[in-house]
Amino acid sequence: MKFLDQVKIYIKAGNGGDGSPSFRREKFIEYGGPDGGDGGKGGSVILKAEQNLNTLIDFRYQQHHKAKRGENGAGQNRTGKSGEDLILKVPLGTQVFEEDNKTLIYDFTKISEEFTAAAGGKGGLGNTRFKSSTNRAPRKFTKGTQGEEFTIWLQLKTIADIGIIGLPNAGKSSLLASVTNANPKIANYQFTTLNPNLGVASYDDKEITIADIPGLVEGAHKGTGLGIQFLKHIERCKSLLHLIDITSEDLKKSYQQVKNELKKYSNKLIKKKELIVLNKIDLIDEKEVIHIIKDFKKNTKSEVIAVSTFNKSSVSKIKSKLLNYVS
Repeated sequence: MKFLDQVKIYIKAGNGGDGSPSFRREKFIEYGGPDGGDGGKGGSVILKAEQNLNTLIDFRYQQHHKAKRGENGAGQNRTGKSGEDLILKVPLGTQVFEEDNKTLIYDFTKISEEFTAAAGGKGGLGNTRFKSSTNRAPRKFTKGTQGEEFTIWLQLKTIADIGIIGLPNAGKSSLLASVTNANPKIANYQFTTLNPNLGVASYDDKEITIADIPGLVEGAHKGTGLGIQFLKHIERCKSLLHLIDITSEDLKKSYQQVKNELKKYSNKLIKKKELIVLNKIDLIDEKEVIHIIKDFKKNTKSEVIAVSTFNKSSVSKIKSKLLNYVS
């Protein structure tokens, strides 16, 4: 399934049904009188957050959505049937914006949360409603009102407990695959990950949702590389796991490069709790690993650990550490 985190759609709620101008015409009944029923309410367009969705791709292929119209009223004081509501399922973390794509209307943060994006029109009144002591045979009735219609934008910001960040090819996808049930694409070249991947890690009967965010290169906040489109997914993460390839020529530079991109995008991102993980320790000598960690810790207040995603004890070590970063 392709990943899509922004889409523009048109929604139209159903119009209300018209009221009826009917009069009773029955055999052996001398005085008939008005018996027109009210029109039915138009269906509304309702957005509902679903946990099992992680893309807006369905809206790419169907961009116009209309709810059913309410039926007209009828004789014998019969009210028209209300139009059926149209429920559109969206991923958890979806934000709804007006047509300008800047004005936020609604933000889905809870499972099964619902938002009426366009309200259905009210049903018209039948002529029975206008009967009075002075007007025994009213011919007046009203038509149903129009349902609301809008053009809106849907934007998805991934919701996860932990967001894995780092430069391309740091091993983020391998880490996600080793600690969760996810199956991301893994290869030995940059930008293997083209979309955020989600996985769930279980440890001590607790579940941790982890997102693998595509690699951030210098200038990402301006759109370089995979660009700004994925920086927004980090905003929803409670904490960050900053993954660094321990075999890199300059660890401090690699670390600072990503931090700078986060800061330039939003100061809120660099204030999040952070766990620094030096990856691929299986590629260098154990004594050198100890030396690198000791030297690296001099330049950060964040917790630093060293692991290999191919080592089971390392995987358990990461999972146990992550529990401290989701509360």
